[in-house]
Amino acid sequence: MRLVIQRCINGSVSIKGETVGSIEHGYVVFVGVSDKDDKDIVDKMVAKLVKLRICEDADGKTNLSLQDTKGSILLISQFTLYADCKKGNRPSFVNAGSPDHANALYTYMIDAIQNTGVPCEHGQFGADMKVSLVNDGPFTIVLDSEIL
Repeated sequence: MRLVIQRCINGSVSIKGETVGSIEHGYVVFVGVSDKDDKDIVDKMVAKLVKLRICEDADGKTNLSLQDTKGSILLISQFTLYADCKKGNRPSFVNAGSPDHANALYTYMIDAIQNTGVPCEHGQFGADMKVSLVNDGPFTIVLDSEIL
C-alpha cells in the first residue's frame, strides 16, 4: 500500500462537477493498493497516518499529529501510485491491485480512519475525480507499506 500525504489548509474532491467530499485543516491522502495488501496492512498504515507528527505546534515545529490538531482526512483512491515506468514511455499498472480487492480495502480504510475518531471524507473508487487542495508548507510525505 502506498500513501501520498499532503498536509493542507483545505481540500475537496468533485465528480461530474459535484463536490462529494471536502475538508478544512488536515491531510489529503492519495492511496494506492496492491494485491499483496490486506486488512492488517491497512490497520498498520492508518495507525501511522493518524499519529504521524507532521502538524505544527505553537512554535512552528512539526510536533503534532492529526489527532492532536483535530484535523480531518480526505481519502482519494489512486491506482496510479503503482505505475511502473521502467520500460518505454507508457506506464504499466500491473502492480496495482485488482479493482474488487482495492475497492474493498479502500472502503475498509475509510471505516478504519473514522474508527480512530479522525473525520474522513472521501472520493469514489474508480471515478473520474477532480481533486483540489491548498498544500500547507508545502508538506508532502510518502508512506509505503513495504518499507515501514
